[in-house]
Amino acid sequence: MNNILIVEDEESVSEILKAYLKKDGYNVQCTTKGLKGIELFNSMDFKLVILDLMLPDISGEEICKIIRKKSDVHIFMLTAKGSLDNKIEGLNIGADEYLVKPFSPRELTARVNALFRRLNVESEETKFTFNDGRLIVDYDKRVVRINGEEAAFTPNEFDILYTLIINKGRVLSREQLIDKVFGIDFDGYDRTIDVHIKNIRKKIEEDTKNPKYVITVMKVGYKFGGEN
Repeated sequence: MNNILIVEDEESVSEILKAYLKKDGYNVQCTTKGLKGIELFNSMDFKLVILDLMLPDISGEEICKIIRKKSDVHIFMLTAKGSLDNKIEGLNIGADEYLVKPFSPRELTARVNALFRRLNVESEETKFTFNDGRLIVDYDKRVVRINGEEAAFTPNEFDILYTLIINKGRVLSREQLIDKVFGIDFDGYDRTIDVHIKNIRKKIEEDTKNPKYVITVMKVGYKFGGEN
């Protein structure tokens, strides 16, 4: 079952979102309190958390950090703060998407559907090993290991790295990565990719200024440089 948790302090908003998502076949749990959201998250296997940042008892940012310590579940942040700095901050603490209020319930539902289409895609090859085992990427388990240690990847970080790997030898532009990872419904900034790339490099590169796995091709995009 595709379980979705909505943590939103405006009950009218969460009920509208719940109605749209249930119509598309999702099982939706809602709460207006952050601490209750954490309790619900720990009680069920959720595939997606839709998280408001302005909550009465604990901030959405804190909830995101708590969830990220134990799970790579997808997180969509909802907020009235729409500046680029706010979006970058949200991505850096582990959010996968950042929606600015007011937004259309149809838009959010389209993004959720795009997410679950990506999650249901199967790949012929699911485990990749590079540089004599230094880097291992396991698609089935959605695990990245560097020097034998598991690296904590958000879902979008994993999908970006995996997309670069399966397109090894090709240079992908930001727009191509957005299309392949986020889907055509994505309405954010193309520099979102740059933020994720920076975070990926911190986790797998020995020298982030001279990366050997996620390589920048000036004025074009990114490519994967790991050796089989």
